[in-house]
Amino acid sequence: MIHVTVYENKAKEYTGFCCRGHAGFADSGQDIVCSAVSALVINTINSVEQLVSDEFELITDQNSGLIDFSLNAGYSQESVLLIRSLVLGLQGIQKNYGTEYIMLIIKEV
Repeated sequence: MIHVTVYENKAKEYTGFCCRGHAGFADSGQDIVCSAVSALVINTINSVEQLVSDEFELITDQNSGLIDFSLNAGYSQESVLLIRSLVLGLQGIQKNYGTEYIMLIIKEV
């Protein structure tokens, strides 16, 4: 199962996320849930980096499927919007494929 924890501050702004695990929907290379989540997550990180240029911290581990992304202080509302868009996409995947393959949690930090 993929576990995604989205970090939300007291102002209800999404400021990062931690994604880990593998969906287990199908065999490696055929798992459309894992592929969809990966595409959304990587696109969000690339968009913040290339389109917005906000600074962030990123920790990854390919074996566990870990991607931990956090915006640094002074982030823009554009980055918050990009993470909100990620959450919308992940909610759609969770709705269509179920919590058996992806669990999405919003955590106040």
